[in-house]
Amino acid sequence: MSDSEKPGRHRAVPSGRVSRLTGFGRLATGIAGGMMAEGARRLASGQMPKLEDMILTPGNAMRLADRLSHLRGAAMKLGQMISMDAGDLLPPELSAILAGLRDRANFMPPRQLQQVLKAEWGDGWRSRFAEFRAQPIAAASIGQVHKAVTHDGRTLAIKVQYPGIRDSIDADVDNVATLLRMSNMIPEQLDLFPFLEAAKAQLHEEADYEREAAQMQLYRLRLEQDNGFVVPEFEPEFSSKSILAMSFEPGVPIESLETEDQDTRNEVGERIIRLVTRELFEFGKMQTDPNFANYRYQPETGRIVLLDFGATRDIAPDVQQAYRQLLKAAISGERDGVIEASLAAGFMNEATVRKHAVSVHDMTDIILREFEREGPFDFGDRAFVEVLRDEGMRVAADREAWHLPPAETIFVQRKISGTALLCARLKSKVPVRDILIEALDD
Repeated sequence: MSDSEKPGRHRAVPSGRVSRLTGFGRLATGIAGGMMAEGARRLASGQMPKLEDMILTPGNAMRLADRLSHLRGAAMKLGQMISMDAGDLLPPELSAILAGLRDRANFMPPRQLQQVLKAEWGDGWRSRFAEFRAQPIAAASIGQVHKAVTHDGRTLAIKVQYPGIRDSIDADVDNVATLLRMSNMIPEQLDLFPFLEAAKAQLHEEADYEREAAQMQLYRLRLEQDNGFVVPEFEPEFSSKSILAMSFEPGVPIESLETEDQDTRNEVGERIIRLVTRELFEFGKMQTDPNFANYRYQPETGRIVLLDFGATRDIAPDVQQAYRQLLKAAISGERDGVIEASLAAGFMNEATVRKHAVSVHDMTDIILREFEREGPFDFGDRAFVEVLRDEGMRVAADREAWHLPPAETIFVQRKISGTALLCARLKSKVPVRDILIEALDD
């Protein structure tokens, strides 16, 4: 674990059911007020306001980001998912606001932190360390991280879970879903239940620090022969159900490489993409949270530090096979094969293909042309993304075409999409086609 560049501010974590419900009530009230103000503004300027325009305002996005940062836990995690999964689909100003949820959260005030550590380690816990920094070096949705030094000289990163987070997961997810329904942004015919249940299950897994420790050790073992990566070492002596201790691994934010030379950015992008293909087709296990803060870079060694293994999931054989079929069709340039594989995998439904065949064909052709380009894929060239976004928004206007893929696929796709966003941030040029051919031949 390494340092964070963007600390938040002291705000106590609402740990009780009533206090968290009150937080959601304030959010709903604030958004409603923002909608009324935006509607009045549009009417005054002679515009007929649309509901979605009144909801998706920078002001409401700021309210959402601030309240979710305060609540932390599943509420904030779902906000991170929205910002990451939406990728290029959100308006830039809204995307920028919500992106703050990816790498910055409020942190516990000292008194609340002291209560948590005393409950886990006992009254004399400070005597176990030569140094313990009360100011966190990172704060996220489920816990915050502190740097400490043991009496024998080991430098540790200690992740402390926010109080009440495990018990609030189910209610938080349900409350966020209710807000989405109330906003009329989700059509009634879209069945969110399977996704919400899967999200609850994953969030419970992420809050299980004993499980995360096991996943971290497994990745450390699998990558021990790969000099391109560093995985922290688990420290059981200081770990518990609510505390995860590990070796502190120095590094700089992965995004800071955007100012480095092209060769470095290309090499880092290629290494990360190769890891994703190994997870998908070799490991059968994937860390599905692509938050940029989960990667660090060591300029001295050129290695990438991998962090946060709470979202690690097993990949079912049928999901692996679905991706094999889809990628093989794409590499072969078979438009019909890509569409058939997308339907079989659950990426889209029959109504979309039936009612929007021209758009589906056009979007598929755009993707296939990118696959067929000679040389490395230039993630910095985003011209085709705007075309895909415009075509996709036309399809999305038809709510009958709205569709949720199987939950297992959603989490895998989240990692793939997030990795592409990171490579775009770095403007990496990567031989994606060659990497995929190699992975599919194994």
